[in-house]
Amino acid sequence: MEKTTTSEPNRHLLKRGVADIIIEEELVKLLESGRKLRLKQGFDPSCPDIHLGHVVGLRKLRQFQELGHQVILIVGDWTAQIGDPSGVSQTRPMLSPEEVRSNAETYMKQFFKVVDREKTQVVWQSEWFGKFSLADVIGLASKFTVAQMLQRDDFSKRYASGRPIAVTEFLYPLLQAYDSVVIEADVEFGGTDQTFNCLVGRELQQMIGQPPQQVFLVPLLVGTDGSMKMSKSLGNYIAIDELPDEIYGKVMSIPDNLMMDYFELLSDIPDEELAEFRKAIDNNSVNPIVLKKRLAHELVEQFHEKKAANEAKAHFERVVQRKEMPEEIPGVCIEIGSGTIPICGLCVETGLAKSNSEAKRLLSQGAIQIDGERVNTDTVCIKDGSVIKVGKRRFVRIVDADKRS
Repeated sequence: MEKTTTSEPNRHLLKRGVADIIIEEELVKLLESGRKLRLKQGFDPSCPDIHLGHVVGLRKLRQFQELGHQVILIVGDWTAQIGDPSGVSQTRPMLSPEEVRSNAETYMKQFFKVVDREKTQVVWQSEWFGKFSLADVIGLASKFTVAQMLQRDDFSKRYASGRPIAVTEFLYPLLQAYDSVVIEADVEFGGTDQTFNCLVGRELQQMIGQPPQQVFLVPLLVGTDGSMKMSKSLGNYIAIDELPDEIYGKVMSIPDNLMMDYFELLSDIPDEELAEFRKAIDNNSVNPIVLKKRLAHELVEQFHEKKAANEAKAHFERVVQRKEMPEEIPGVCIEIGSGTIPICGLCVETGLAKSNSEAKRLLSQGAIQIDGERVNTDTVCIKDGSVIKVGKRRFVRIVDADKRS
């Protein structure tokens, strides 16, 4: 059996980017035992994209892998159909098996941009839950009480306010806990919003005579809005599959007070150098934009390559800082007709906005320009070759389909 040793688990592993470890002394003993640990990481493919908030925990998995430990990636194809209620105020809609599988395939491609594929075992919950009978479900549910479930913060708040809680949602923590039993997890990883679920797993293991898993919790990354947890639903996220210019530009948009958290949680820059950054910021001896450019470059290089990071930096300085036109603007072919077009629909059609509601928000914020002029009306005049700019970084050049036919 492959042995792993670490006589003094270093700060980078157990302190930097860590919110809590339950129980740290027990985890230290496991690390010092020389045994190859089984690290549990579960994900619900309810959404196909991974953003920087997920990366905080994935980087920790990679660090443990580099010490020789084994990651067990659990695809929650059953729990995704329930939807983890953590942090939500209402019952989630259930996904179809087809939606779950499609999301999972996309998710795993991105997952292995951070975590070592060769040191990861992928398992699907359906391997065991697909064989569950009603008797098995009742047996699992009988091990916990409703009172215990209501200790979970989001459940208790909804119960107190009279908002509905589906019985299936009570099952979610139990199914996640049973995953730990099946794979005999030594350590389960998650964000601080997963504390309750992970502890249920630890308790269930002890009930059936297994050693209880250690719980490794990482901080929740604040999104680009500077106030809320990074989330797809809030639109304050930076996805790792985004284009280099988008990642760079979004990182440059985060509030200055988040910058050091991002450095600590998402980069390998040594602690000593980060301490120098903090000192320079406190002494006002460095312009924050200089450090933020360093951060943006680090993150683009992490998910693309150094050349792409250099080009994204140059693009940002040219387009955002000097307010020049990009060297290349993608062309979009549309039928202009009379030339008078609803601007919100045009933004959606050209990919400058993801939805009509987003386009309306951008219009109300004065964030849409055509040929350098700010748009403040619902309909606009467009001509062949017009350049539409949305925000600071998104451009398209209109190509009249009638002239190209």
